[in-house]
Amino acid sequence: MQPGPRTCVREESARLAALKFERIGVKPLAATLGAEIEGVDLANLDDATFAEVKSAWLEYKVVFFRDQTLNAKQQMSFARRFGELESHPFLDASKDHDQIVRFEKSEQVAGYENLWHSDVSWREIPALGSVLRGIEIPPLGGDTLFTDMVTAYAGLDEELRSRIDGRTATHDFSHSFGFAMSPEALAEKQREFPAVRHPVVRTHPETGRKILYVNSIFTARIDGLDERESATLLDELCRQATVPEYQCRFHWEKNSIAFWDNRSVQHYAASDYWPQPRVMERVAIIGDRPR
Repeated sequence: MQPGPRTCVREESARLAALKFERIGVKPLAATLGAEIEGVDLANLDDATFAEVKSAWLEYKVVFFRDQTLNAKQQMSFARRFGELESHPFLDASKDHDQIVRFEKSEQVAGYENLWHSDVSWREIPALGSVLRGIEIPPLGGDTLFTDMVTAYAGLDEELRSRIDGRTATHDFSHSFGFAMSPEALAEKQREFPAVRHPVVRTHPETGRKILYVNSIFTARIDGLDERESATLLDELCRQATVPEYQCRFHWEKNSIAFWDNRSVQHYAASDYWPQPRVMERVAIIGDRPR
């Protein structure tokens, strides 16, 4: 048990508090991550305002926008300013756009994304970030939580850091998206998307900051350890995502947008609204090979 204040939270909070923005309003939501961006129209961003939005996104790791009446093409256009868009091989796409994943929950289709994770870490090149748009919001519940894996790494003690620095972990979709597949279909997808090794501690390519990069859904094992030692260490590392001091929580409204840096945060979609409907559309941006 680690009682009392976490010094890493104080340090990151102080760093963020010193930031200045001229063209956008920035309202922090939590100590180390998450901010609502005010005074912008994502469908009509000039270059200077876009540069400040990008800077805030990198610093706060996840940013939110209210009252954005974007259509799907405008959502994709905003995301493309950060890079090429990916298509997801397992999730249902929008009927009009292969690069938009549609999460349509109802009494017949309950939410199941309520586990801490980083999107598609099982890819050789995982997503850089995701832009999620709220289309139909339940009257109560359905929040999305985010956790800061930069501060999570900073909060580890020196002994634990020394055990994981320089190690790799294997990431695999098989126990999540492959769960309901037939053996033949699973084998085919495993050939297409073989398990990959990523650093347990990756370095952000734009900020240079170190990030704890394992998650409870897609990280199968710590490489080079026996099964028991790997499971024990992986459990300890994944539990860092559950620390409330590292988290922020976003309450959705219609036409809200969340944009997270998938390299720096994990997220958790609270499934507390069933059987009410919840409809969201997500665009993911292709990232870089973790290093």
